[in-house]
Formats: sequence, C-alpha cells, structure tokens
Amino acid sequence: MEGTPIFVGIDVSKAGLDVAVRPMGSREFVANDAAGIEILVERLRELQPALIVLEATGGVERAVTRALASAEFPVVVINPRQVRDFAKATGQLAKTDTIDAAVLARFGEAVRPALRPLPDEVTWELRAVVTRRRQLTEMIVAETNRLSGASKAVRKRINAHLRWLETELKRADKDLDQSIRQSPIWRENEDLLRSVPGMGPSLAERCLQSSPNWEDSTVSRSPRWWA
Repeated sequence: MEGTPIFVGIDVSKAGLDVAVRPMGSREFVANDAAGIEILVERLRELQPALIVLEATGGVERAVTRALASAEFPVVVINPRQVRDFAKATGQLAKTDTIDAAVLARFGEAVRPALRPLPDEVTWELRAVVTRRRQLTEMIVAETNRLSGASKAVRKRINAHLRWLETELKRADKDLDQSIRQSPIWRENEDLLRSVPGMGPSLAERCLQSSPNWEDSTVSRSPRWWA
C-alpha cells in the first residue's frame, strides 16, 4: 500500500465524526468534541492523506474543519448535492439513502478536486487565529482552576474575566470560520463535477477503471486505520 494515495471522507454530526479511509476501506469513529478532534488530527498525521473531504452541513463541520486547516491538511469542504449526484451516477446511492463517510472518501478518490495552495497571507492569518484561540483556551482553563481556592471577592473578578475570555473565544472561532470560508478550502459553491467529463451513465465505468479498489473491503475497526 506504500506510495498509494490515501483519501479520507469525514461524515460530521453533532455527536461524532465517522471517518472512512480509501483505498483500504477502513472506518473509525471519534467524538465531535475537542478531545475527539485532537485524536483525529494525530491519527491523520500518521496517515498523511492526499485529500480529506467533508460536507458543508450548516455549521457542525466547523470545529473539525478549523482543526484540519490549522494543521495544514489537504482538506476541502463541498456541497452535499455534489456528492449525492456523484453517488447516484455511480450506483452507490438510492433516493432514500444518506451520504456517509465512505461515499465522501470515494468522491475524493474518483473526482479528486484540485487542491489549491492557501495564499501566504491566508496561511499566516489561520495560524495567528489558531494561536490566539489556543491562548484563550489555556487562560480559561487556568482561571477556572483558580476558582476553587479563591475568596468571594476574587471569585467575582475571576468569573467576570471568564465571561470576557469566553466572548473572545467565540470571536476567535468566528474569525477562523470566516478565514476558511474565504479560502480555497471552501468549495461549497463550486461545481466540482464539471471536472469529471460526461457526467452520466458512463461515469461509473470510468470510476471503476480508475479505482482498482472500488469495491468495499471488510470494514476494519483497528485502532490503526492503515493496518
């Protein structure tokens, strides 16, 4: 498998992140919270994917997208309609089926939306906002830890500072989201399927020919996705 490009699809919900890896066909699930996202980022560092595909799902994808972008992974956020049209054309999806991580990974493997390097100023801005967000989080933890041993008067000031820090954290998240949406990562409004010639009945055949491992392998629950 060495030297074979790796494609990752992440199906995001409020509860968790369902992750599919191609061409291995392995699957994993982590919580959609700070701890789960940190686990995901560390595992992806070892995996070194060629492309990570997520859907724009109205906001629940923002936290993991922030983390992936700040870690400089090759990630794109696309419109669910694009994936659904692709999946229907290749016979992977019926009308009532839902798009899952495996379909997203297959979309990335077959369509391979071009990765556009982030302009230097965007990269710098993302890193700066991520650094500031981490600083705010560390300050919130430190102030929260001080509460238990503080006097009544001091607790009042600590709580006031915590409210300010939490407001600043929300602003940092908003700034980061805006930077990502204005960057080449965000492809929700782009018709990526135009890059696949002759979208229609013959698409499935071309995808099968270009992807020798198209058929699902046994789902692996190994803690190492690439095992």
